[in-house]
Parts: sequence; C-alpha cells; structure tokens
Amino acid sequence: MGDVAENEASFYSNAEDYWREVAPTVDGMLGGYGSISNIDISGSRTFLQRFLGDGEGKTSNRCALDCGAGIGRITKRLLLPLFHTVDLVDVTQEFLDKAKTYLGEEGKRVGNYFCSGLQDFVPESGCYDVIWIQWVIGHLTDNHLVEFLRRCRSALRPNGLIVIKDNVSYEGVVPDEVDSSVCRDLEIVHSLVGQAGLRIIHEEQQTNFPKELFQVHMLALR
Repeated sequence: MGDVAENEASFYSNAEDYWREVAPTVDGMLGGYGSISNIDISGSRTFLQRFLGDGEGKTSNRCALDCGAGIGRITKRLLLPLFHTVDLVDVTQEFLDKAKTYLGEEGKRVGNYFCSGLQDFVPESGCYDVIWIQWVIGHLTDNHLVEFLRRCRSALRPNGLIVIKDNVSYEGVVPDEVDSSVCRDLEIVHSLVGQAGLRIIHEEQQTNFPKELFQVHMLALR
C-alpha cells in the first residue's frame, strides 16, 4: 500500500469521481451484478441474526449504521427489518438523496444521512448496536481502515458488533484502477482488524455467488 499512500489524495478523489458517474440503482451499487442482491441479503441476514436477541452477550436491535450505504440497498433489505433505527453514511450525496425515496415508508426510521468518506467519518460514541461495513474497505488505505475501525469500536453500544463483508483476494493486494480501490487477502484483513484492537468472533464465506467474482467473507468483530 506504499504507492497508494503516496497518491492518497488521488486514490480518494478518483473513487469519488467513479461513484459520481454510477447510476443510483441496485444494479449500479453492485457493479452490474444486481441479480446477486437477494442471495447477498439472505446470507447477511442468516449471519447477523445469530448475534441478535435478549440473552446474555446478545446484541440489541436498537440502532445500526450502514457504511458505504449507497442508495440504501442493505438498509432497506437487511437493517431496517431488524433494527428500530438505521443511519446511513456514503461519500456520494446523489446516492443518499435517492435513498430517501428508495427506502419508501420505512425510511422514516432512518435517523441520519451522513455524506462523508469513511476516512473522515467519526461515528457517534456509544451509539450503535451494529455497524455494517460492506464492499467499501477497499476504498480505504491500510492506515485509514485501522483508524476507522478504532472509531467504530468506540461507537458501539454494550455487546455491539462490527460486521465487515467484502471481497478477499487469494494472495496479497489486488488494485482496481477502474473504481480506485484495492482487494486484500484474508491474512491482511485479519492483521488490520487486530491492529484496530478488535477480535473476530465469527467468520463465514458467502456462498452461491458467481464464480467469476472474488470470494466474499463476512467477519463479526468486537
């Protein structure tokens, strides 16, 4: 990531430019793979629900944060059905504007729409039961990812949970010049999570995605 760090400003501005040109649709959010949305949400729901409930050590369902939320695909299908209130954060204002209509009636339970890159975003301390971070860590440099995860840790309520769901490469760091992002292997992701002072309490691979895509893993962190 040394080269990326040297060109940090363009790494972020190029990504912003890319997303500014993407259609504010489910297909746009998923890079033309809108057809996988149902499979994705189903896998996420199964993964997340094991942690939610009222028993000892269980995660409450009061408030969730959707990071890199786009038009609110995950908020609408996964988080609003499970949580009383959801906040969204995304770098593209047009996506957040679209979310307000896309979410429909249930959007009344959205607390905040934050327009910010995650490298600059500071979630409110002690606010969230679940912080969901999907398909966006590749838009952060290593240092910014570690710092963001530390801020997320401070933003959790008791028994709160951070979930990362993202592509993983087979080995090393694979850059994507098109959207100005990187894909890291699992060992690197584990290392960065550890540097943030978090531990992995559960991990799974998403199944039934098209073979041509990167593997996608879900990590539950505390």
